[in-house]
Amino acid sequence: MRKNFFGASVAGLIVVGFSLLLLWHDPLFFWNDDYELSILPVFADVARSWSESHLPLLSPYSWVCNNLAGEFQYGTFSLFINLAVILIWKFPLTFPQQAAALSTAHLFVLAAGAFLLARDRKLSIPLSIFIALIAALNGWIICWGATDWFGALGAFAWLPWAWWGLQRALDPQRSNWRFLWPAPFVYLLVTGGFPYTVLMLVVLIAWMSIKSLVETKNWMPILPMLGGAALGFGMSSPAWLAILDYIQGSARGLHSAGGHWQWIVPWAALPGFILPCWTVNWADFSTRYLPHSATELANGLAAPAALIAGFLWRPRLLIRRMKWELILLVVLLVLCMIPTTGVFRWSFRWLPFFHLVLAICAAEVLRLRPRLATGSTAFLVLILVTIPMSIFSTGGANGAILTWIYFQIAAIWALFELFLPIAKVREWAPPIATFAILLATYICIPPNCGVPKYNFSQELTKPEPLDSQRLYLAVYSPAEYAYRREYRNGPVGQVARPGSTPMWAGLHFINGYSPILPAGVARDFKFFIHGEIDGDMGRYLVQNESGPAGILEELGVDGIIVAREISVEPALSGWELKYENDEGRVFHRKGEPLSRVRSVVWIDSLPEREFVTATISGIQDKRNLVTVDVDIPTGGPSALLTFSRPYFRAYQVQIGNRSLRVDSYRGLFPIVEVPAGSRGHLTLIYRPWWLIVGGAIAIVSCGVFAIGLFNTSRRFKIRR
Repeated sequence: MRKNFFGASVAGLIVVGFSLLLLWHDPLFFWNDDYELSILPVFADVARSWSESHLPLLSPYSWVCNNLAGEFQYGTFSLFINLAVILIWKFPLTFPQQAAALSTAHLFVLAAGAFLLARDRKLSIPLSIFIALIAALNGWIICWGATDWFGALGAFAWLPWAWWGLQRALDPQRSNWRFLWPAPFVYLLVTGGFPYTVLMLVVLIAWMSIKSLVETKNWMPILPMLGGAALGFGMSSPAWLAILDYIQGSARGLHSAGGHWQWIVPWAALPGFILPCWTVNWADFSTRYLPHSATELANGLAAPAALIAGFLWRPRLLIRRMKWELILLVVLLVLCMIPTTGVFRWSFRWLPFFHLVLAICAAEVLRLRPRLATGSTAFLVLILVTIPMSIFSTGGANGAILTWIYFQIAAIWALFELFLPIAKVREWAPPIATFAILLATYICIPPNCGVPKYNFSQELTKPEPLDSQRLYLAVYSPAEYAYRREYRNGPVGQVARPGSTPMWAGLHFINGYSPILPAGVARDFKFFIHGEIDGDMGRYLVQNESGPAGILEELGVDGIIVAREISVEPALSGWELKYENDEGRVFHRKGEPLSRVRSVVWIDSLPEREFVTATISGIQDKRNLVTVDVDIPTGGPSALLTFSRPYFRAYQVQIGNRSLRVDSYRGLFPIVEVPAGSRGHLTLIYRPWWLIVGGAIAIVSCGVFAIGLFNTSRRFKIRR
């Protein structure tokens, strides 16, 4: 076991070395799109939250992206992600360096888990490293998981570990406590922040269960595996209960059908498994069929070449020995190529799982036939793919140079097979060729697949020229068009602060990046995922709702930012132009910033009611709660307090030992009616049911795991 863990560390370090080579080639390699607009700013806020000794359930710096736990992709309940964020943010790193450190740490974990999975299948060390390289460095993980959608990498990094644990739980030769093996890895996978990977885990468990039932004709052996998986889901219950609760009524839950036909792997792109420069039309995020190189299909050539060579050698033997792995491989390929359903979007997200299974199948072939002519097959397959690529002009912009490099590596490999038939050379050739080919692929083909990059500078950690005491509404064009590097040469975002970038400086914004989009603010104000508000809605709010008693005042908005390209401004009778540059204009409501808690005598959602003005003092507006001292006159009507923060159903309020009811203004912000004569310390706290119920389930599950671990360690000591 110790030898395997040492080997896993070596495999992880090889992947770290690969990442460092990519960074040497391009220091901004891991710094793209969602990482810039969403992931890194939110993690800066997560690190700030822990430094304040607060659980990062909510963010006070965005209304749209307020519920960090409900967003799921930020790994709020993952111990590993939170520890990694806390540690990385202790160092004085630049934004691109923070992104690289976070991704590289998870690539290390992914490679190590894949190595252990391979070793548990009795594969040799070279073949185990071969699997680790493909699992961690395949095209989808590098082009999307490690450089854009961090949640995908944060969750998938633990899939090989979960598979390894499930595999051990199925082994009847192990102790009765073998169900413990998958639990921590299932927990880390689920809390990693990517629903698709949870679906992959369900498919994996179903496949392993069916395989065991068919082979043993007995359902008892799968019980420890299912029990361990259930224990892991129990340990992670706050995470998945949160997203199940949060997605109800959200914009994602209501409008998810449009993406079902986007980013499906087209059948015409399949040669990209051999040559990733293969360029055909894919359906993009707007369902436009545009030319796209198949970088997501990159796997280092050796794996498909080995599988093809194996089927040319003895197809019946392979099917007999590997039928279950081949069935899983085919199922995953089909899933990549058919539309999704429900809230799941973009079928190509199955690709990292496909790459992992492809690597395992190829390694099994190489174990059955160590002297297989894989290098020669790779050379011949390249010829077969290059001919139609030349005829149909599907090589893309970088096809010529990449194809030439692939041919060189395949030719050297084939020559070694023919003229230097040394066993060790043959054994290490697949991982070496895979490493070299993947490195060449990402150097020759831009790995960001056309997603935008932004020139965000470290100055975004400073609030100037904005005021950290005010709440801003920003009206700007979609960031992917207005602020990407192709259109803006210098640093951008210091005024508009697109996406969730205000979190870097601790600025309070209505805007924010949210894939889920909470039902209240996001739906009523027509916000889009990347944080921009609908243009017509933005103009309407600024022109018609920015005055006294307007909706912006009711929300507590006392700052408006209007991008230069948008011709609208609030009435200057109540606002003043505070700052202006070539990016936009900043308007402040005249007077002091609005209070976060206010007493109102009338509100249009309760037009028949009138309220008394309460005396308010000692406001403390914290991350997950608000405390305030209130004094309501006796003998008259009650008071109505409004809280300038987004509303969620889980808010509770108490004054002294007395509980009051929390309502909302049109689902936008909390309002609390306080009876006449009330006096004392009022607390509004975010206490969701899923945190209480899920926390209880998680504590019980962790207790079961701890008891099992204690018993296992005690037995191990007795045996020693």
